[in-house]
Amino acid sequence: MQATARAATAEQLPPRPAQAPIFNHTMVRVRDPAASRHFYERVLGMRHICQLDFPGGKFSLHFLAFDVPDDVLAADFEKRRAYAFSRQGVLELTHNWGTETDPAFAGYSNGNSDPGRGYGHIGVCVDDVHEYCTYLEACGVAFKKKLHEGSMKNIAFALDPDGYWIEILPKGYTA
Repeated sequence: MQATARAATAEQLPPRPAQAPIFNHTMVRVRDPAASRHFYERVLGMRHICQLDFPGGKFSLHFLAFDVPDDVLAADFEKRRAYAFSRQGVLELTHNWGTETDPAFAGYSNGNSDPGRGYGHIGVCVDDVHEYCTYLEACGVAFKKKLHEGSMKNIAFALDPDGYWIEILPKGYTA
């Protein structure tokens, strides 16, 4: 479904509120939350902030981020939940219950092929791309594009357990 509403011209827009929005999170659906959490936490180094369960809808949301302070992780649930919805750079993993054991489940579209082309990737900046990619390979992570492949030799695309692309690029990247 495509959006049909067009943005108003600058002259037609009302004054913007004084508050400054932040880019809080992006969400991907995952088949097996244990496998996905292992990848994002143990391999990439993110930290699990909190989990929200919705029994009526039979799904759970897991919120992860880099650089989560220890005192946040030690806090009660409400403080962790508030933190997840107050900071930038959060990854939300949505798990629809039962997909991890359903042999007929075909997986989710990663957004990079048809049908479902649209979503592209998650980007992670690191100090040393070569060292980090060597580490990911030693962890057994699959790659869509390794550093030596293609015309862009200073970026790579690793794959998470659901086939989502994780772009690995150097901090301060220049094309």
